[in-house]
Amino acid sequence: MIKYAVKMLKNKFYPLVYPEGTELENGQYILVRTEKGEEAVKVFLVNSEVAKHWEKYKPEPLELVRVMSKEDIAELDNIKKEEYIAFNKCKELVKKRNLLMNLVQARYTFDRRKITFYYTAQERVDFRELLKDLTQTFKRVRIDLRHIGVRDETSIVEGNGLCGNAFCCCSWLRKFDSINIKLAKDQGMPITPGKISGTCGRLLCCLNYEYKDYLAAARELPPVGSGVMTSDGLGRICSINFLNEKISVKFEDGKIKEYHKDEIEMVDTKVDIDIDNVSITYPIDENDAKIDIRKLEDDRNSTTGNV
Repeated sequence: MIKYAVKMLKNKFYPLVYPEGTELENGQYILVRTEKGEEAVKVFLVNSEVAKHWEKYKPEPLELVRVMSKEDIAELDNIKKEEYIAFNKCKELVKKRNLLMNLVQARYTFDRRKITFYYTAQERVDFRELLKDLTQTFKRVRIDLRHIGVRDETSIVEGNGLCGNAFCCCSWLRKFDSINIKLAKDQGMPITPGKISGTCGRLLCCLNYEYKDYLAAARELPPVGSGVMTSDGLGRICSINFLNEKISVKFEDGKIKEYHKDEIEMVDTKVDIDIDNVSITYPIDENDAKIDIRKLEDDRNSTTGNV
């Protein structure tokens, strides 16, 4: 049974391989061996239910090198300072070469044998000259330039979402599911960038969470455009609020009134009332008006998995 795990970049957890008899504390700093080299991470005690799930899917484990000493932790602080300096130096070189790339983070391995620069870019970047500059600047260090997506960037940088909680991608979300504008439309959300997009500039991951519930609710309600009989007469459904099961009905005189689903009755008669120009209006931010909604959907630059 898996007992310990560590969390790497992009909120990815790995089971820990360690010598028999090793006892670790939750939150303790340790060194693990990865494909990049030795890296400093915190160890976590694994819940028994999580352990059962992992046993089924057998995620790739990482090997424990050693528990970090006070001297190691002090050295880790020095490495963080060096990463900050390296980040700014690389940023200067990117600007010097006029490269269309956004530097996200610089990370050293604990043994300082390798430094990885993460960046985002809309198009393919020829960084051969930049790599030469970096090789001359950082001596006796392997240099890795990694292109990542804007969703990956947000999961690395971390922060809080519109809900006030930590971003899903850096707290619990393991995999990015495809998201498109239809999800927002089907849920009756305002189609304005400021309302439906996250810090990454793509549609909110949480649009996926309740989508099935909206579809289930829609099956219990008449569709928009249906003719209905109300206590105020014959009308036509022009909009639906799925959460409170309220339905807006337009009448021949142009007036619109809201009813609960139990207060109306479907009719087979064709109701000739124009509802094409009926829409729910929301205040639009000045910056929102300049953004192409289609750019909020996932594309090849949204996530690369190259972290």
